[in-house]
Amino acid sequence: MLHLPSRFAAVILSFAPLFFQRSWQHAEVLLIGAILAPGKRTVTSLLQISGLAQERRFVNYHRVLNRAVWSPRAASRLLLAQLIATFAPDGPVVLGIDDTIERRRGKRIAAMGIYRDPVRSSHGHFVKASGLRWISLMLLAPVPWAGRVWALPFLSALAPSERYCRERGQRHKKLTDWARQLILQTRRWLPGRDIVLVGDSGFAALELLAVLTRHRITGITRPRLDAALYDPAPPRLPGTNGRPRTKGTRRPNLSEVLVETDTRWQRVVVPGWSGEGERSVEICSATAVWRHGGMPIVPIRWVLVRDPHRRFQPQALLCTDPDRTPEQILCWFIQRWQLEVTFQETRVHLGVETQRQWSDLAIARTTPCLLGLFSLVTLLAAQLRTSDRKAAASSAWYRKERPTFSDTLAAVRRHIWCEQGFLTSWHGGHGAKPRRALQHAWAYALCHAA
Repeated sequence: MLHLPSRFAAVILSFAPLFFQRSWQHAEVLLIGAILAPGKRTVTSLLQISGLAQERRFVNYHRVLNRAVWSPRAASRLLLAQLIATFAPDGPVVLGIDDTIERRRGKRIAAMGIYRDPVRSSHGHFVKASGLRWISLMLLAPVPWAGRVWALPFLSALAPSERYCRERGQRHKKLTDWARQLILQTRRWLPGRDIVLVGDSGFAALELLAVLTRHRITGITRPRLDAALYDPAPPRLPGTNGRPRTKGTRRPNLSEVLVETDTRWQRVVVPGWSGEGERSVEICSATAVWRHGGMPIVPIRWVLVRDPHRRFQPQALLCTDPDRTPEQILCWFIQRWQLEVTFQETRVHLGVETQRQWSDLAIARTTPCLLGLFSLVTLLAAQLRTSDRKAAASSAWYRKERPTFSDTLAAVRRHIWCEQGFLTSWHGGHGAKPRRALQHAWAYALCHAA
């Protein structure tokens, strides 16, 4: 069996109090195995890479996910605390929220539904996918050795299908309801920090934005171009009868502002644009009140963004804090693209969609653990020497200036294998021969790469 590297002990052992002692021994094996395993992240695959292929009581490791008593929410709180201490010790805590589809099939997967596949669909092409829908909250923070912002998942929840709730007599919750619960939980964990939440247009709901404003959370998202915007309500004059006014004069729609000839555009250079570094764009901005009949009233700052070279369609952004600058709002919003990168990296390198549990409890725990593993690997890499974590896998045909997550995962794996005696050199004599179980584990890692 593998043993825990001393350099990683402080990070990993912080989760030990969440488990009973025997359950933690099994959970620790699964954690290290999930980092080292190639291909599928089934429990049997993790036991293979840990040198426990002949473990007769393998069912005990399955029970960590489908039966053992431990709190994923408490684990999320510990993970967030370590992420903030390492990557965002001061300044606003910028969070990104998004949903993703885990493509799964099987009659015994009760929470499965049919959803629009956001990866394969486009504006003119609709693709449906069968699977589980997850909503994930991630910390958007700069990772020093990568030279850019990464989206680090720490809290994820299963948003079951409407059919699943109807069959069990439960009220179906929309994505905005799940988002409200996740962000308010995070606010309770971070009572004294300035929180900024970034989401796509699916979270541009007045009910959600009103809750964010009430709890001192800055929300940034994309509104509709035909959203009903108004001036603030004028002051109420003494002696006026009737209910107080909630809005002032109707503003032009943002779609009209885009084509008006008297709109004043300001050119700014935005750093950190996806795949390009810097990009010059034109913006215009103003404050308004967003109101819809029967909905809460939310004061916002809207920002229109267009490319002078017409490389993308004009977009509208909104911020629930009217005092924020348009440049800051735009810089925060473009960090949201890293959420899609993280979802893809977890599929390619951490085995999301390869697990095969079918019990409800195991399903509810496994995918959030694999998403959180992305953040945990990043935390472990922060404990390595600078030279170890900055090594990028370059070649003659592919020059990579900065390490990506695959390089970070490789650095963490390399350090774990060094602790087991696999990658150390033996000078001046014969080194200790690795145990036969670990020899089989290394053969498994080398021969079962896919």
